[in-house]
Amino acid sequence: MARITYLTAIDFGSGSIAELPSAVASNKMVRPLIVSDQGLVATGLVKRIADQLPNATQFLDTPSNPTESAVLAALATYKANDCDGIIALGGGSPIDLAKGVALLATHPEPLEQYAAIYGGIERITADVAPIIAIPTTAGTGAEVGRAALLTLHDGRKLGFISPHLIPRQAICDPDLTLGLPPGLTAATGLDALSHCIETYCSPRFNPVAEAIALDGAGRIWRNLLTAFTDGGDLPARTELMLGALQGGLSFQKGLGAVHALSHALGGLAEPKLHHGTLNALLMPVVVRFNSDAVGEKMHNLKRAMGLDEKEDLAQALNNLNMKLGITKGLHALGVQRSQFDWIIERAMADHSHATNPRAATPDDYRTMLEAVFESQPQETGK
Repeated sequence: MARITYLTAIDFGSGSIAELPSAVASNKMVRPLIVSDQGLVATGLVKRIADQLPNATQFLDTPSNPTESAVLAALATYKANDCDGIIALGGGSPIDLAKGVALLATHPEPLEQYAAIYGGIERITADVAPIIAIPTTAGTGAEVGRAALLTLHDGRKLGFISPHLIPRQAICDPDLTLGLPPGLTAATGLDALSHCIETYCSPRFNPVAEAIALDGAGRIWRNLLTAFTDGGDLPARTELMLGALQGGLSFQKGLGAVHALSHALGGLAEPKLHHGTLNALLMPVVVRFNSDAVGEKMHNLKRAMGLDEKEDLAQALNNLNMKLGITKGLHALGVQRSQFDWIIERAMADHSHATNPRAATPDDYRTMLEAVFESQPQETGK
């Protein structure tokens, strides 16, 4: 196990979950709330964590896209049991939900006032309740991220952003991802890759984040197909988790149009859509849209990922989607063209829209949605 101190304290490596009791003690938690979901209950991981924390209470009804209603339900459990911190176990959804609970445990409602687009960044203080994040997928990077994506009662999916929302400690144990189903391995891994690519291409000046993102993109690209094919390959799982962590460490620099659209799509009441799958679908289209605006960055990305200089990165991403089974367009996932206006309006208002390297108009977003509406084209070497 290694201790990485960067943005927060990170215990990384096989077996690092054994550090949980000491992490709870060092963060002065006595009665933590475990926030997770029913899928992880079925795997036995929740019990494994709870057995180490005899004074913990559990909230296990995290939806796939965390909502304001779920935040308030978990908050009620937190207050009723006099909890003093949160253990977030799972992918991005439980971790984002935990951030919402930690915020409202110490800040007055309503939740909406803390959204970034409404000036909420300055309203979030250091009084946020402590969180220990334990990711069980190699995808979102939420364990070291300063943002939470939460869907309000009226369907708006908003970003809540503050350095005070970064978990006090992260325990990144690749053992917890062994045997993750291939489909979820693919979707979460491509989510992490989208973080690295969009961060690197963001026009904001942050060369440190860019270096981290480039390295993360290479690790994910080299190992995702291996982990997809063999869920028990620990070296590949370790590299994927490190790449996902690097995506989370770097996306403080800002994301782009992939996330502006996927956040909007994720806010739909129906259908319920997986964030990583959406990012995978949108990435080739957005990379092509941005290609002329990023200059040498496109060449640097291909070099870091081990691609030939002449290779088309957008097509390479599409080909990887095919190999990983990300073959369905938005229509097959249940999205209707009649929803495009709603999606575009929210994408234009999303905090990731402003940091796309090429300014995107509503018509540009409509073109992107049309490009991924039907089933994707077949894999090609061109």
